[in-house]
Amino acid sequence: MKRDLARELFRSFKDPISLGKKKRTIKIDRESTTDPLLLKSTLDELIKGRQWESSLAEGNLFSSWDAIVGEEISLHSEPITFFEGVLTIRASSTAWATQLGLLKPSLLKKLQEGAPDVTIEDLVVLGPKAPSWKKGLRTIRGARGPRDTYG
Repeated sequence: MKRDLARELFRSFKDPISLGKKKRTIKIDRESTTDPLLLKSTLDELIKGRQWESSLAEGNLFSSWDAIVGEEISLHSEPITFFEGVLTIRASSTAWATQLGLLKPSLLKKLQEGAPDVTIEDLVVLGPKAPSWKKGLRTIRGARGPRDTYG
């Protein structure tokens, strides 16, 4: 029987005891347990209890990209990944990739001011995605692609 990694991962998040961790309970200080709580305070306690602050800050960087970098830059670029302090941005054209590369110091400063909870150490700007010549009807394994016919 095949292992279903997604299902195992879901179960591990659902049941922390399966990972050998003790189940954490969040204590709430209030006068009576029947008193209603504000949703904001409950969510804040949940975020702190699960240590989701950094993940939420990264998500906010991606979702508020337009407001942080400005309308013109956001029309021609989009954040792709954020891993170990390095933010990867894909530009709409090679000209925009060059411009964003030249604007890297000011763009990095603007991102650090706009998303202070995210520690961005470096930017990597990529150009548009190029077509792949390795797929299709008339491809040959081990060939160099369309340049292979020249010799």
